[in-house]
Amino acid sequence: MPIKAVLFDIDGTLVDSNDMHVLAWEQAFAGIGAQFDRQVLHDQIGKGTDKLVPTLLPDLDDAAVEALGDAHGAIFKRLYLESVQPFAHASDLLRHVDAQGQRVVLASSASGEELDHYLKLLDAETLVSGTTSSDDVAETKPAPDIFAAALDTLEGVTAAEAVVIGDTPYDMDAAVQCGMAAVAVRSGGFSDDQLTEAGATAIYDDVAAVLRDYAGSPLAPTRGD
Repeated sequence: MPIKAVLFDIDGTLVDSNDMHVLAWEQAFAGIGAQFDRQVLHDQIGKGTDKLVPTLLPDLDDAAVEALGDAHGAIFKRLYLESVQPFAHASDLLRHVDAQGQRVVLASSASGEELDHYLKLLDAETLVSGTTSSDDVAETKPAPDIFAAALDTLEGVTAAEAVVIGDTPYDMDAAVQCGMAAVAVRSGGFSDDQLTEAGATAIYDDVAAVLRDYAGSPLAPTRGD
């Protein structure tokens, strides 16, 4: 089956931001007197506000959940966004996918504003066929909405012809729900067991490793079934 499109998660996959999101969430929760171990917070990174906050504080109403998400977003933007750096060869991988004639899509639980920033950071504006963010869907990962919406932007591409690459179990889970193969990278700090159990078909250290093995990876334009 030919692979016509690659859907990329961003945080923890293309850019090194997961630990910064942990710090921003820590400060946002502290603003309402809530405290969590940083590992607990890290284990939720990859979800959007609508999934992350209720997991940790299930008794909050919708308005309080939204307010916490707004606080996190403001803190992250003010203190951390400009410090985020791409992982080595992240831009090279996007260019390589495009050079194979495959379509590049960025599909993230980040906000639309953050996604626009990362497009510029990765020098990917001319490479990307489509984007989806938390602003575009009713539910974020691990719900399938973000990847499903991304697939809908790709005319003539079926789920079997697309591959997701991400760093969290929530990326893997969402991809599987959409019927797409999921490739994981370890750069987000999740264990192989977590990634495999959520549906990863292959695991690489980082996007540089994916690029080195591209011809033999599930992302390659053609693969055996």
